[in-house]
Amino acid sequence: MSIRNTILVRVYFAFGLIVLLAFMVFGKMLKLQYVDGQHWKALADSLSIQEREVEAARGNIYSNDGSLLATSVPEYELRFDAMAIPEEENEYFNLKVDSLAIRLADFFKDKSSRQYLTLLKQARNKKQRYVLIKRNVSHQDLKKIKQFPLFKAARVGKDRYPSSLITDRQNKRILPFVNLAARTIGYKNVKENIHVGLEGAYGEYIDGKSGKRLMQRIAGGVWIPVNRDIEVAPVDGSDIISTIDVNMQDMAQRALEKQMIVSNADEGCVVMMEVKTGEVRAVANFMRDKDGVYREKFNLAIAQSADPGSTFKLASYLALIDDKKIDSSTTINIGNGNWPIYRHTIRDSHAPKKSIVSAKRAFEESSNVGVTKFVYQAYKDNPDQFTSKLHSFGFGKTLDLQIPGEGIPLVKTSKSKSWSGLSLVQMAYGYEMKITPLQTLTFYNAVANNGKLIAPLFVKEIRHLGNTIQRFEAKVINEKIASDHALAEVRGMMEGVMTEGTGRSVASPLYTSGGKTGTAQMADGSRGYGARRYQSSFAGYFPAEDPKYSIIVVIRNPRNGYYGASIAGPVFKELADMVYANDMEMQGKKSFKAVNVGGRMPLTLQGSREASKKVYEKLGINTVNWDMVARGEVDTSNRGVPFVDLKYKEGIVPNVVGMGLMDALYVMENAGFKTRVFGKGRVGAQSLAAGQKLPFGTAINLELK
Repeated sequence: MSIRNTILVRVYFAFGLIVLLAFMVFGKMLKLQYVDGQHWKALADSLSIQEREVEAARGNIYSNDGSLLATSVPEYELRFDAMAIPEEENEYFNLKVDSLAIRLADFFKDKSSRQYLTLLKQARNKKQRYVLIKRNVSHQDLKKIKQFPLFKAARVGKDRYPSSLITDRQNKRILPFVNLAARTIGYKNVKENIHVGLEGAYGEYIDGKSGKRLMQRIAGGVWIPVNRDIEVAPVDGSDIISTIDVNMQDMAQRALEKQMIVSNADEGCVVMMEVKTGEVRAVANFMRDKDGVYREKFNLAIAQSADPGSTFKLASYLALIDDKKIDSSTTINIGNGNWPIYRHTIRDSHAPKKSIVSAKRAFEESSNVGVTKFVYQAYKDNPDQFTSKLHSFGFGKTLDLQIPGEGIPLVKTSKSKSWSGLSLVQMAYGYEMKITPLQTLTFYNAVANNGKLIAPLFVKEIRHLGNTIQRFEAKVINEKIASDHALAEVRGMMEGVMTEGTGRSVASPLYTSGGKTGTAQMADGSRGYGARRYQSSFAGYFPAEDPKYSIIVVIRNPRNGYYGASIAGPVFKELADMVYANDMEMQGKKSFKAVNVGGRMPLTLQGSREASKKVYEKLGINTVNWDMVARGEVDTSNRGVPFVDLKYKEGIVPNVVGMGLMDALYVMENAGFKTRVFGKGRVGAQSLAAGQKLPFGTAINLELK
């Protein structure tokens, strides 16, 4: 074959391959277009358009008195759609964009108007549809911003121009009272699977149901909404009604923090329960930070299991009396306050005045030797009778609380691996066991509640859109932990602590109470008890004749003293005093002697008619309405004390001159006005005259004199 023919064959062969390849490519295109087209279109859409969740507004957490403890407030991310105004309407865009830049600069004060103008015009030139303007914008600010040029839909003649503003809503969780009961309220971290407090325990109710929104990915990997409206609207979460009382919680935190500063302690907690219902009215926890500031970082009251110390003696004596081993009058020889047993010596903190003492006196003086001798003599041959009794009191088992994190209790039996000949004696006064402060308080509460052991309650109701969807009642663990006789005996012993024993310094002359001081040595890791670190505690209830509240205070490692009465006792007293002073119902159970009303009548500030009448009725003084006096219908000289009732009407400035601050604020707020207060005393002047009709939310200054 000639060279020419060889070349032609090769050319034809190459050409044929090219044609064949072309047909193959064309065939593949046809297959992609008509055979697999729908599949690839769907795949492309799935990569550029996705359904994203829209977060629901979380439900609120309320206190027992209706105050807001936790809520979600909306915050917005503002975006600018530069192409919302069509390109053919550039004249309208250019007419308004300068004004928008000026308004944004004046409102946010983070950029100059020139910088904003450059940003907006560049977005228009680049045909951008999702330009970030500002993050974390409040709802109130958003309402104002929506009135800015281009951000507000407008109509000019027959032409309508849509808004260029795109908003993305996020929900921010806030605590209106900041640190008040913060650890009990808790938080929820989904990413790290952390659930703390009420937020964590009731997340399925509080979280609500997320909505759905179609989002499209554009250049730069930015996702923007396909539609301005959400495809599936989110369902807001339900509200939680807690048992916490804001005022009592505030009292508890202030009293605890103050005493921890005085005693220079590392950490401490206080819990207050309502005796009959088991509802927790206050729970405060403080730990000292590295910078020396006390903060609530850990729920010690619920989670910290430790040796309770002498507060546990109440359980030992209740077991002894209920098992008919002793009575409160049974005597014991405590010698000089030292008792050697099993190469160990039990010691009292102070040398006794008498060697022979009754069980009641041993309890009142918190004698370690007394309780250990009683328990050892009664149960040495059958220690399981004692430990079984303790378990029947609720010790050794969790309380199945409504919030997570409860510490695991430990109350030994003779079958425990660590049981020794000394265990029975050590347990008698609160060692060789692990119990949380709340578990101890639950037992004390049962003693105050005539033997009914109920689990502490933190949540009363769950509501959705104002309707109750679930209500919680206290769970009864044991209807009767001991006989009426045994309970009456130990209650008398607890009252004796407050009148004759270690609790004398924290007793009040206004009301009766029962309590028990506690001082326990704390183990310090490998150093054991050699470091001389202490836990001071006080547990009790008031008023003793009809207990309404039970309280436990635990303060760990105080450096300025360590006895329970002097370290933990003052917190109990201050909290009980403040609660008693603010509880008219509790005070109403006491008898008052009527005063001689024959002389000059006492004066009353303007205020609540019902509150004034209650006070005067207790004092044996009649009251009359001031309006009737002004009309001459009543002679105050022989009919009683005139008072002025609270009066207000929404939108009309009330007259609060002469009122106490609490009543003045109540009237002003209910009339729809904001108040600013200056000075001290009662209201001497108000900045706006009474009787004026003013817009809702107008500010009024009150001067106290």
